[in-house]
Amino acid sequence: MKMTIRFALSLAALAAFSALPIYAQHGHSGGASSMGSAHATSHGNSADAKADSKGGINNSSASMSEKLTDNTKLAGKLENLLGPNTSLAMLQADAQGFKNLGQFVAAVHVSHNLGIPFDQLKAKMMGPPKESLGKAIEQLKPTANSKAETKKATDEAKEDMNDSGKSS
Repeated sequence: MKMTIRFALSLAALAAFSALPIYAQHGHSGGASSMGSAHATSHGNSADAKADSKGGINNSSASMSEKLTDNTKLAGKLENLLGPNTSLAMLQADAQGFKNLGQFVAAVHVSHNLGIPFDQLKAKMMGPPKESLGKAIEQLKPTANSKAETKKATDEAKEDMNDSGKSS
């Protein structure tokens, strides 16, 4: 009898925990919490790429590929930084896997500034194991000051993203 009760309770707990990820995906309604769902509907405007209060760079639900297609000024700058034979399609493929557009733009700047091949830098950052930009710099260019280079590239990325706006 105890075994049956224990089994039933275990099964009920398993079902409850299995449903949590599904429940967590549903939006919240009402009040200030509805702001998150309104933000998720914006696409590709320059407000999506503003620096947040912690120095990071925000990214909306629009994919990086869409943002690069829409923002020809930023895409052109990144194509130039990666080399003369870089196309928009190559740029979009290179952006895949990064957490957000700001992280990608900063990595492009590090690659250009330090002469590190972008594919090697991306491979270190995407892993496994995933590495931070600073850690990847330490491993690929040990003579560089990784902290200073990371800050420089992040600042350049913010500037590029704020200056480029949305051009047609």
